[in-house]
Amino acid sequence: RFAVSVGYWKDPYIQYFVRQAKERKAPEINRGKLARYYARVHGVSYLIKAFLKKTECNCQIVNLGAGMDTLFWRLKDENLLPKKYFEVDFPMIVARKIHNIKSKPPLSKPIMESHSGDSLLIDSHSLDSSRYSIVGADLRFSSDLEEKLKKHNLDIHLPTLLVAECVLVYMTPQQSANLLKWAASTFPVAMFINYEQVNMTDRFGQIMIENLQRRQCNLAGVEVCRSLDSQRERLLLNGWESARAIDMMKVYSFLPQADVKRIEGLEFLDEKELFEQLMQHYCICWASKDSSNL
Repeated sequence: RFAVSVGYWKDPYIQYFVRQAKERKAPEINRGKLARYYARVHGVSYLIKAFLKKTECNCQIVNLGAGMDTLFWRLKDENLLPKKYFEVDFPMIVARKIHNIKSKPPLSKPIMESHSGDSLLIDSHSLDSSRYSIVGADLRFSSDLEEKLKKHNLDIHLPTLLVAECVLVYMTPQQSANLLKWAASTFPVAMFINYEQVNMTDRFGQIMIENLQRRQCNLAGVEVCRSLDSQRERLLLNGWESARAIDMMKVYSFLPQADVKRIEGLEFLDEKELFEQLMQHYCICWASKDSSNL
C-alpha cells in the first residue's frame, strides 16, 4: 500500500483492502524493500500476462495463498481476465476479503459486471461468480483443495496457471512437494509461478531467518530455498517438465530501464550493496507442463 502511495506502480484497488500506515517507515528500509516489491510485482505480472496472451485468455488462474491480492481487478481493467480466476487462502483471511468486497462498491461492481448466468453465490467463507471465485482452504491438504475448487467449477482440461507468492516457504518441504505434485498431475497444460526466498544458507540468509524467528515467524520450508538449483529441482522432481529460476537482482535488470530510473528517483538509497544482497535472496521460479505444445 505504501509503495503504491509513493508511486512505485499503480494499483487503484489496494486502498480498499489495506489501511494507509500512519507513520512513514525509515527511508533505508523503504528503498530496499519497495524496489524489491516493485520487481516482484512486475516480474510475476510479466509471466502471468505472457501466459494469458499465449492462451488468448482461454485459461484459468489459481492464486494460492492470495491474501488481499488485487490481481483480478487489475486484469479486468486491462481486459485480460481468464475464463475463471480462483483465489485460495485460509478461511479466516477469505472471510476478511469477502467482507471488504461486499462493503465496497469499487470491488463488488467489477465482479457483478463480469458475472453471467446463475445467481452469484456468496457466504462468509466463499464467493463464486462466473469469472471470479474465492475459496477458503488449507493448501497442505490437496484433496480438500481440489474438491472445493471443483465445487466452484474448476476445469482441469483448461490451461491453468498457478501462482504462489511467499507461500510454499511456510509449508514443510513434504507439504509443498505434495501441492506441486497435485498440480502437475491434475492439469495436462499448466504453469506454476513461485516467488520466495533463495540462497538462504549464507550469512545474510541466516540473519534473515533469525530476524523472522524473533518475530515468531517460522519458515518451515526454508531448506528448499538453498539455491536456484534446489528451487528448480523441487519443481522437476514433482512432475513438472521444465523449470527455471532467477534471483530478483536479475529480474530487476530485465525490467524497462526508463521505469527503473523513475522509481530509483522516488527514494534516496545509499546502501546499494545491502539492496543487492536483499535482491539476491529472493527469486522467481516458473515451471510448465505442456501436453498440447502451447
